[in-house]
Amino acid sequence: MAKPDPTARAPRKRRRRSAPVLTGAVIAFALVAASGLYWFQPWKLWQDETVREELAVPTAPPQTAPPAPGAPSPSAPTGPTTLATGELISHEHRTTGTVKVVLLPDGSRTLRLENLDTSNGPKLQVWITDAPVKEGRAGWHVFDDGAYQNLGALKGNKGDQNYALPDEIDLNRFTSVSIWCARFNVSFGAAGLTAAA
Repeated sequence: MAKPDPTARAPRKRRRRSAPVLTGAVIAFALVAASGLYWFQPWKLWQDETVREELAVPTAPPQTAPPAPGAPSPSAPTGPTTLATGELISHEHRTTGTVKVVLLPDGSRTLRLENLDTSNGPKLQVWITDAPVKEGRAGWHVFDDGAYQNLGALKGNKGDQNYALPDEIDLNRFTSVSIWCARFNVSFGAAGLTAAA
């Protein structure tokens, strides 16, 4: 039987490198997961925010001077007047409800969402735009291509709500409304505005 060689070196034990690699992988996964949660906010899909806002109707401002003798007296509307309406269609998320542009007795205008029902999501806004409303995927991304005005953050994904309409908005040019997700640049739903008869 051969004797072992006393000059031969014993094989070295390999250092275990799997622990640092595993720790790095866990940290990387945690960072990716945290980033995904921040961007997508998936819990909002199960959280509904319902808003039941009445249409606030301010009174007409008082006249500063009486009309001249023989001149017809100015006729101010005594209540809200609907200027334009539209029905929301679904884009990336199922969306239903009615959009109205309402003229109030004081001369201000309000964009009103009634019976809104859409998904909740991150950074949802109400936009009035000059883009055409298109069905299906073709309409998901068109609303930031032209002129638009952000009327503010969506107050709730369900219910009735009001948004002040700036005086400079020309309803002959701005003819559509989108529930816009600013986080992902996509429309959840939109409505074309048609002048009220």
